[in-house]
Amino acid sequence: METVAENKCFGGVQGVYTHASKATGCDMTFGLFLPEEARDGPVPVLWYLSGLTCTHENAMVKAGAQGWAAEQGIALVFPDTSPRGEGVADDDAYDLGQGAGFYVNATQDPWKPHFRMWDYVAEELPALVASEFAIDAERQAITGHSMGGHGALTLAMGRRGQYRSVSAFSPICHPTASDWGRKQLTAYLGPDEASWARHDAALMMRETGFNGPVLVDTGTQDQFIDLLKPEALAEAANARRQEATLRLQKGYDHSYFFVSSFMEDHMAFHAEALYA
Repeated sequence: METVAENKCFGGVQGVYTHASKATGCDMTFGLFLPEEARDGPVPVLWYLSGLTCTHENAMVKAGAQGWAAEQGIALVFPDTSPRGEGVADDDAYDLGQGAGFYVNATQDPWKPHFRMWDYVAEELPALVASEFAIDAERQAITGHSMGGHGALTLAMGRRGQYRSVSAFSPICHPTASDWGRKQLTAYLGPDEASWARHDAALMMRETGFNGPVLVDTGTQDQFIDLLKPEALAEAANARRQEATLRLQKGYDHSYFFVSSFMEDHMAFHAEALYA
């Protein structure tokens, strides 16, 4: 692992690091905020998964999360959204290929050699971070925005017991029924739709749910709301009687202005679960 940068931030340290990933078969970059409390011992961690076209940097500089994380004594990890580099498959479209990994393990060519973001986010990167930094691997939570909200919800429900809480900002809730999903799941996983179900939050909510608290915010003026389908997740949570707070925030759109407006709520929500 190599250090790209480290900056003092709200009493702690905001770092950027690169490492060779076995999961993706290429070098990966991630951001990590460690609060001041990490000097004295391991702290709980919140994973933040970003959306289409983003890197590790977008939320790190735009979400306004570090101040609230410092207040709660929580570390933040900002992974990249896909493998990158020479020899890594890509596509001319913004919503497929590099920057659009969708947090799945691809089984189809040309994606399968590198696009294994499920394993990277759920297994490899947590093991690396816990081995190199003062992180308490027993106290993890996860959140994300848009495609990252999709990833946060599906990982939380698919990796039972790994995360104490899950939240999302304007997540893609029902990708098997959306143009933000069907295209990518076909490309990465193939035409058998049965293999898509474990990567659809609405379907997973009906099937397994989450053993813990759930918080989801979506703006009523989100320009992509028809692709996100928040109503599908709400219907599934209601049918399962899942412990969940699903909110439509009047007048907000899909931007990081929206994310930063409700970051304090989400950080406090996760802190309650991580320190329970």
